[in-house]
Amino acid sequence: MLSVRLSDRETVRLKCEWLNPGGSVKDRPALFILRDGLARGELPGKRLLDASSGNTAIAYAMLGAAAGIGVTVCVPANASRERRALLRAYGAEAIFTDPLEGADGAIRTARDLAGAHPGRYWYADQYNHPANPQAHYLTTADEIWRQTDGRITHLVAGVGTTGTLMGAGRRLKEWNPRVALIAVQPDGPFHGLEGLKHLATALVPGIYDPALPDRTEFVTTEEAEERVRVLARDAGLLVGWSTGAALVAAARLVRGLSDRPTVRPSDTVVVVVAPDAGTRYLSEAERLGGRGGEEEVP
Repeated sequence: MLSVRLSDRETVRLKCEWLNPGGSVKDRPALFILRDGLARGELPGKRLLDASSGNTAIAYAMLGAAAGIGVTVCVPANASRERRALLRAYGAEAIFTDPLEGADGAIRTARDLAGAHPGRYWYADQYNHPANPQAHYLTTADEIWRQTDGRITHLVAGVGTTGTLMGAGRRLKEWNPRVALIAVQPDGPFHGLEGLKHLATALVPGIYDPALPDRTEFVTTEEAEERVRVLARDAGLLVGWSTGAALVAAARLVRGLSDRPTVRPSDTVVVVVAPDAGTRYLSEAERLGGRGGEEEVP
């Protein structure tokens, strides 16, 4: 976990989930879901099938390769070239769906495939599988608690499947009911924040409990992109778009807390979950600020 200064008055702790073996926070639920399918005897002899915006697909592909399990993933066609390359490298079958339908289109395609070929596929259904939040309840929350010495006051996380906030958030509140949970969503249905959902206009995951978050922050794609660019150039940290969105929300939160005379900065520990690194989006150069200082070599 890193301490990141967003401004002279804004410092947060960044939970660097890109350090997981597969490069994202999704390694956790993918492992727990795969183990559950094996333990129940439902997965052996079939291919694991699921929908994903990209990171869970990569985690499934990595784990499936290690376990000798075939993997088929439905992913929006606007997934970055880096994500596509990783899926190919791990040998997964990728079905690319209408990018305008986002993750919901991928979910519908996966459901149709599972229904049409029940003998071929085991549908993991990460958006509704209880092992998704359970992974964060048992691992992510424990790490955050230990890494902050139990001093965490706020958890900021983007919501897509919602597993991170539901699992880690629920566990942290059991340890300290005063821990505030901040959900981060795109500001509308059409956005460029891969992995996040605008829940008012999307298929709502079955694992989501709307009563659990203490507040929701809505962030524009442009705000998130700018935060990613600034963090890369000012702090040497290249994070993904959903992390940029979470940092925008965290900056608002810390700014509001610092304006309260009764709140001491030393008493506030804001943890931001960073799902992945920006290296998965290097092909989207225009979003990262173009060519930057690159020069042609004669």
